[in-house]
Amino acid sequence: MRKYEICVIINPDVDDRQVNGLVEKSLDGFKKDGGVVESIEVAGRRRLAYDIQKKPEGIYVFLKLTAEPAVVKELNRLFTLNESILRTKVFRDELTPAAAKSAARAAAKAAAK
Repeated sequence: MRKYEICVIINPDVDDRQVNGLVEKSLDGFKKDGGVVESIEVAGRRRLAYDIQKKPEGIYVFLKLTAEPAVVKELNRLFTLNESILRTKVFRDELTPAAAKSAARAAAKAAAK
């Protein structure tokens, strides 16, 4: 299983109280397929760099997940089909080999002290 971070931009016409329910509804199938939701962070309304579907702002939600690639692909497809979601972006949350080595060295130095 791999770690992912997904950025979801929700239509600003959606009420702020409905954002969590909208995201949770989409995550039900994800959880049934074996995915694990580590955190959900609603960053709130932010101005977009350019209009998306003639909307100058959107509600940003950041999800941290652990799942198989096929499950994340299906979740992204479901987000795309939802009309309340303007845009999504999926990132693999892994360290590069060089960053992993430097993190291991730093941890070893901290343990040696």
